[in-house]
Amino acid sequence: MASSASGSAIMAAGITMTDTGGHKICHFRQPFLSNTLHPINYSNLQCRSNNKNPFSSVVKAQAVTVEQAAAQVAPKTEAPVVIVTGASRGIGKAISLTLGKAGCKVLVNYARSSKEAEEVCKEIEACGGQALSFGGDVSKEADVEAMIKTAVDAWGTVDVLINNAGITRDGLLMRMTTKQWQEVIDLNLTGVYLCTQAAAKIMMKKKKGKIINIASVVGLVGNFGQANYSAAKAGVIGLTKTVAKEYASRNINVNAVAPGFIASDMTAKLGDDIEKKILGQIPLGRYGQPEEVAGVVEFLAINPASNYITGQVLTIDGGMVM
Repeated sequence: MASSASGSAIMAAGITMTDTGGHKICHFRQPFLSNTLHPINYSNLQCRSNNKNPFSSVVKAQAVTVEQAAAQVAPKTEAPVVIVTGASRGIGKAISLTLGKAGCKVLVNYARSSKEAEEVCKEIEACGGQALSFGGDVSKEADVEAMIKTAVDAWGTVDVLINNAGITRDGLLMRMTTKQWQEVIDLNLTGVYLCTQAAAKIMMKKKKGKIINIASVVGLVGNFGQANYSAAKAGVIGLTKTVAKEYASRNINVNAVAPGFIASDMTAKLGDDIEKKILGQIPLGRYGQPEEVAGVVEFLAINPASNYITGQVLTIDGGMVM
């Protein structure tokens, strides 16, 4: 049959199977395009039996056996192991819960808020996930090494590192003490360096890993009274880009997320006048939510669509920085 300009004519093909006695066991019907090689789709096969024959039972039994064997051979995908620093509250908590509910095994790091960290773990476990808490100061090398070891001892590896831990010690530069400066630099920048270096050693061996650093828009544009914080976050952005280049050949993606004003206990205590001034700087006219930051982090951490993204800074700021 000739095919028309709009498409090939459809023909019906039939295959009949018989046993050794000449009895028809089943008849397969499969349409195909006359001008196209078209593979038979065996999921649509129709079997019709004219008589009771033990051969059909054998076929069914063999089919079940093959399916069972295939299920046993299919590789089991392990849940990603994630470390989130500063994870007992705020953005860190939202990230931990989001990744935990997505099926990840989450180590919830905290410095002082042990009770809050345990609550985060319980919430993850209540959703069927796995979590454990670890108290440690990420600005101290010994604590970082112990944290990495805890994750490896529990789950065998580290797949994703979220550097979120941070503090503020605000004040105008002319009044800022060296202690205020150093405390912020030690935790917000040196802590990122120590955790990244330790986790990357494990990721390098398997040539796979994701590192997401929580920076800030003030690392891009600065902010009054936050010379220490701005310097630390700008350092995190520079560190992110350098580490991304150094570890790209090992298939390790390194990116930063730069939140703007995110709703927190601190923003809730701001006066109306200050809040009005802040929101006036945000084109979307509102604070961001911790869950919105967590959603972007989840994408970078475990979504395959992010595998070609590295060395980037994603701002989540309602349009503050354009």
